[in-house]
Formats: sequence, structure tokens, C-alpha cells
Amino acid sequence: MVERIAAVAGVSPGSLYQYFPDKDAVLTEVLDRYLDAMEARVSRAFLDSVATAGPDAGTATAVRATLDALLDTFGEEPDLLRVIVEQLPRSPGGRRAAFAGRIDDLVTTVLLTRGAGDTDAARAAAWTVVRTVEHLTTGYVLERPGFARAVVVDELTALVAGYLDARLSGGRVASDGPS
Repeated sequence: MVERIAAVAGVSPGSLYQYFPDKDAVLTEVLDRYLDAMEARVSRAFLDSVATAGPDAGTATAVRATLDALLDTFGEEPDLLRVIVEQLPRSPGGRRAAFAGRIDDLVTTVLLTRGAGDTDAARAAAWTVVRTVEHLTTGYVLERPGFARAVVVDELTALVAGYLDARLSGGRVASDGPS
């Protein structure tokens, strides 16, 4: 791996070791840079989609724009995404959990400003949506199922917007028992 990174960088492997003590340190730096860029882009895309859609636009408009941005971002470096998903488990105090928590907070804020009701319900809805979208978008990029991206965006938009619209209208999602 170090040899490949050195080749791409146009330096010798020995040069890399002047700056990094071992290959784990090189990998950590590569992943940190990727995660920094991905986190900034995903956060920006979410905020832009909400701002562009405006408060009077349907939920589906913001959801679709966010999904497109996520799939663009995840699709640019699928090999690095695979390493993150498969090799870096989400631990409660880890970076992936912290980023998901920040996105949870953004979604919660949007839901509350659009009249989602109480904070606990908005937080639960945000947590559910963020984890669902993360799982299905990374799954689409990594598994490469045999259908077009537009189909996944349409299906996820219907799923997420339908759920959020039900929450925003004060409705409950059907359940088999008491909540």
C-alpha cells in the first residue's frame, strides 16, 4: 500500500517514511483527509439542499438534492468508502459516530423549524432517517446493484420524504403496538 501511495505521490516509499512512522500512520492520514473532505461536502450539500428548497418547498425537493449529493460524494472514492465502512466500525465515541451525530443535529433543527413538534420526536426521526439514508446510499455505491441510480434516488426520496412528511403533519407512522 505504501508503495502505491508513494507512486501516486511521485516519491519513493522511503520519502514517505520520513514523515510517517509506519503504514498505519499513512493510512490514518489518507482516511482523515478523505473523511474531512467528505464530511464538509455532505454537510454543505445538506444545508444547500434545505436552503435551495426553502421553507415552502416540499420535503421531497430537499431530500432528492441531498441524496444526489451523497451518492456523488460516496461514488467518487468507492474504495476508500469501502475501507471506512468495512474496516472502521462506528464506535460510540469515534469520528463516524460524531459526524452522524452532527448530521442528526442538522436534521433535527430543520424538522423543528418546520413544525415537527417536540424535540425528542424530532431527534428520533432524525436519527432514523440519517441511519437509513447512510446505510442505503453506501450500500448502493458498494454493492452496485443492477438498477439505475435514478431508481434508488426515486425510491429513497419516496421513503424518506413520506416518513418526514408524516412526522411534520403530526401523523404517526403505523406500528403494531404502543409507542
